[in-house]
Amino acid sequence: MFSIARTVLRPSLARGLAVPAFTSSLHTLPELPYAYNALEPYISEDIMKLHHTKHHQAYVTGLNTAEESYAKAPSTKEKIALQAALKFNGGGHINHSLFWKNLSPANADGGKLESGALKSAIERDFGSVEEFKKKFNAATAAIQGSGWGWLGYNSSTKKLEIATTANQDPLLSHTPIIGVDIWEHAFYLQYHNVKADYLAAIWNVINFKEAEKRLAEATK
Repeated sequence: MFSIARTVLRPSLARGLAVPAFTSSLHTLPELPYAYNALEPYISEDIMKLHHTKHHQAYVTGLNTAEESYAKAPSTKEKIALQAALKFNGGGHINHSLFWKNLSPANADGGKLESGALKSAIERDFGSVEEFKKKFNAATAAIQGSGWGWLGYNSSTKKLEIATTANQDPLLSHTPIIGVDIWEHAFYLQYHNVKADYLAAIWNVINFKEAEKRLAEATK
């Protein structure tokens, strides 16, 4: 019988099979599935360019740097010290990668919630689509400082629930179905300090078809 315990790799072969601790540029900025001006008039071209090429790129760069530093850290103490950078930049990359797919031009799929599993679940759990939007916008506008508003699927209750996270924290308690960025860089150039106007407008470009796919995956 073959015994792993008796198998000894030659030093040269062992080195060849070793997995590198870090691969440079592991994370990259995803391309948008639409043009920068495609979400106008609800989200301006200037906001989309700044948000995607500057803010999201900064999270990607920060995440790669933090992961490289973590891989090279010589002590547990130094690895612990990098947790905040990993969480912030990693969350920023995860959240924004989801957010771009979460949106679609109004002349395409944006804002169109057709009859189906998602609409039925929203009506079941919130009473109506309009009541859901009202509750979602209220919870998201109430975030102090920066953060995200979420529609998530709770696998324990088998229901859709509204949740919020601070800063760039990803949604870990639920499966994200819809996420809305409430950081000022997501709306300030166009809506200034009026969060309510931004939150009212964004439903015109929410990609409900993508959200329905996420719900279907979560409920398999």
